[in-house]
Amino acid sequence: MAISAYKLGFMMISVAMLLLTSSTISAIATSADSPFIVAHKKASITKLSNGVERVSVNIDIYNQGYTTVYDISLVDDSWPAESFNVISGNFSRTWEILEGGATVSHSIELEPKVKGPFQGSPAVVTFRIPTKAVPVVAYSTPIFPLDVLADTKPENKLELRLVARFGPQFSALSLVALLGYIIATPSKSNAVKANKKRR
Repeated sequence: MAISAYKLGFMMISVAMLLLTSSTISAIATSADSPFIVAHKKASITKLSNGVERVSVNIDIYNQGYTTVYDISLVDDSWPAESFNVISGNFSRTWEILEGGATVSHSIELEPKVKGPFQGSPAVVTFRIPTKAVPVVAYSTPIFPLDVLADTKPENKLELRLVARFGPQFSALSLVALLGYIIATPSKSNAVKANKKRR
């Protein structure tokens, strides 16, 4: 009787695990079929030859799911007009469709007007899924803090050229002089000792 109860308990646990596993697989399959939007935002500073700085912003939107999404809207309004001039691009853009596994990109080029560190907020992406009535909202990754119009130490190009050209020769001559001094120093002290002994 104890053995049959043990077998019955084992069978109930097995059935429960089987049901749990099948529901987990079903959930994974459902999530794999649904869209999964990832937005990556990055910004970099470029210094032009005339000393002007430009901030290049690039936002990549990935649909890592298998379902197509529609009416994609991107808004990146974290660049205030009192701090930046827009050179090219817009702070918003729309796409009609983004298929599963596809990527779209958007770029903005700005010129900073205010000196100091700047931390931008994530961009906002909204999109529509056919099975949902309400648009879905996603946020991009944040950017690293930017130090716009930062002071840089002036470089003396003549000094840099001289160091680059004659640095190795100067190092070699200094090493030879140091070795000659080390070798000559003991012989001088020996000569002084010899003179003392003669006296």
